Amino acid sequence: MTKKNSSSKPVRVGMISLGCAKNLVDAEIMLGSLMKSGVEITNDAASADAVIVNTCSFIDSAQEESVDTILESVELRDANQRGQAVIVSGCLSQRFRDELPKLMPEVDAFMGIDQVAQVGDIVDKAIASRATKVSSPKVKAIKGKVVSRLNELEKNRDLSEHEKEESIRSTDKFGKTKTVVTPPSAPVFDVTQRPIFIPDFETPRFRLTPKHFAYLKIAEGCNHPCSFCIIPRMRGTHRSRTQVDIVKEAKALIADGVKEINLISQDSTYYGLDLRPNHSRAISSPEKFSAAAKSLSADATTICSLLRELNSLKGDFWIRLLYTHPAHWTDELIQTIAECKRVARYIDIPLQHIHENMLERMRRETSRQYIVDLIKKIRAGIPGIAIRTTFIVGFPGETETSFNALLDFIRDTKFERLGVFAYSKEDGTRAGAMAGQLTDKVKQKRRELAMAAQHKVAIAVSESFVGREIKVLIEGEANAKQLQSANVSSWEHGLMREKDQHTAQMKGHYFVGRGEADAPDIDGRVYIRGGKLPVGQFTKVKVIGHTDYDLIAEPV
Repeated sequence: MTKKNSSSKPVRVGMISLGCAKNLVDAEIMLGSLMKSGVEITNDAASADAVIVNTCSFIDSAQEESVDTILESVELRDANQRGQAVIVSGCLSQRFRDELPKLMPEVDAFMGIDQVAQVGDIVDKAIASRATKVSSPKVKAIKGKVVSRLNELEKNRDLSEHEKEESIRSTDKFGKTKTVVTPPSAPVFDVTQRPIFIPDFETPRFRLTPKHFAYLKIAEGCNHPCSFCIIPRMRGTHRSRTQVDIVKEAKALIADGVKEINLISQDSTYYGLDLRPNHSRAISSPEKFSAAAKSLSADATTICSLLRELNSLKGDFWIRLLYTHPAHWTDELIQTIAECKRVARYIDIPLQHIHENMLERMRRETSRQYIVDLIKKIRAGIPGIAIRTTFIVGFPGETETSFNALLDFIRDTKFERLGVFAYSKEDGTRAGAMAGQLTDKVKQKRRELAMAAQHKVAIAVSESFVGREIKVLIEGEANAKQLQSANVSSWEHGLMREKDQHTAQMKGHYFVGRGEADAPDIDGRVYIRGGKLPVGQFTKVKVIGHTDYDLIAEPV
């Protein structure tokens, strides 16, 4: 049944989604749920009856972007259509569930992680609430005031609160929501104390990614105690979907033309361990995790059993494994990836640092030697694997010695893909209260030095592809902006070194694709010169040159 507004037209909803791929899946679920209830989705915010801002609150910059976007949406509403409801969803609502309604009274509804499938009811309540405010004076929150107050709240929050919230799992409070709908002028508020939601195959979903690739969420939440991270408090403890349900969704995606299935969660290597009988979450360390994995029955659900079943499905597709934790790798997982031909020769394994003291302060549960040995085993066990990792520089207490150890590790290990983040001080985390906080200037300088070290590695990695034939997934025709940002005009590191050859190769148009070593949005691209290539399909190309991070190829 189509939902109608007061003028008998379908209710129209716009959405702005911020943050990671996991947040994007939440947005897709909200849109699917709205469309199922008869709501019309629009890209024109000015004509919408309601606008949803799906927020991120992982680090300070993401939080500020979320606050900016909310206030901009309110400003546009007040200037153009005062009857429009503004709804805030996602991690910011979850992190500051008690405080946001007071700080942003101009917002009409706040909803949490658990409510994404019930978004239709919340939209109805928000629009009704907004109708009572149209004739009331405008309320304007000031961004600086909101951001500073949120930071202040986190500074004063008890650092053990995460552990306290963990304890409500077996109590009556767990999974119950607070709903405030009176008086009518107050914001609608529906945010669980501790998230428990996990989507399943029956959950409506409208994909926002191109037709040829999709994100498939296999689990939600996280059990790790990393001292810099707020995610467990926002997203709850790790909870896996059943393997049968995931496989059902994968089959539907393949039937719909998806060629690349990206498996995502906060910790994909922990998948299934929480489904075992009488499970304990205190198995984060490599030793405890390995012991728990070895004690499982032969038919237990694990990331290995999931990969093997997905690999057995019919069709021409890739499976890409994202967000693996180094502490949870096993010899079986290495063997599984090596034997499953549809699993891309690519792994995402955030290491965060390599110096022993930094790993301890970050509470990463892995030692330097463990990481070094693991990388050797992965590369030996899976020939041709591309390893992507991320590091944090400028963490509290990071000395010149520990930073230089990281630089040496980057140079020596030669990661195929690597990202570097300057540490973001998050109040409410253990790291946020640590002594030895570094200045932004020092953090940014160290990030530049680390990226410079990786830049030299990246050039060598790109050069190693020249002359090889590789399989790529065609994304579409490359536009001028893509070619300019990729710096295709300066691929002097490739085979085409003489001026005449270089000029000849630059004529014509390019298609853009991705190889097995390139995940969507975060890694490099393959630019294919000439020809007419099938968009959204696989094709073979020969690499004839490269830029610093991208490859230049021609059809085989």
